[in-house]
Amino acid sequence: MSIPPTPDLLVIAASNGENLALAQRFAAAARDQDHTAEVLDLTAVDLPLFTPQAQAAGTPQELVGLQARLAASPRWVICAPEYNGSIPPVLTSAIAWLSVQGDDFRALFNGRPVVIATHSGGGGHTVLTALRLQLAHLGAHVVGRQLVSNSAHPAKDDSIADLVRRLHHLSLPVA
Repeated sequence: MSIPPTPDLLVIAASNGENLALAQRFAAAARDQDHTAEVLDLTAVDLPLFTPQAQAAGTPQELVGLQARLAASPRWVICAPEYNGSIPPVLTSAIAWLSVQGDDFRALFNGRPVVIATHSGGGGHTVLTALRLQLAHLGAHVVGRQLVSNSAHPAKDDSIADLVRRLHHLSLPVA
């Protein structure tokens, strides 16, 4: 049995609704540009809430696979809804778990090219601001342009395609 190739773009959805649909559109745009892409529905990953007690209990098995999947993909798109003006809990908890693995909390994120996008019921700008700050703190290279969409202003295909192009022009992290 052959192992499928690692995609050069991993599109992470931090909800299984409109942001998952947006993630699928990003993956399709990447494939249209002859890149390999895969969607990761973070809500389907069974991670416990990150707490000091959970950390003391040991690394959750699901985290090992998640970390390997993220590390193998050189570029990410993160599609996340705005939750109470910030990052959704599923994404916050996953980032917390991922940042405590190993000796360097930035290791997985350092230099990683990332696009951030949202489909939110509200404005969506504050989730992207919070996410940009967190990812920059972790060392990621976040594309300057971002995508904000909602039911009144749906994401445009040409904007998604442009973000995929921009992402692929960024330098990859040094191993």
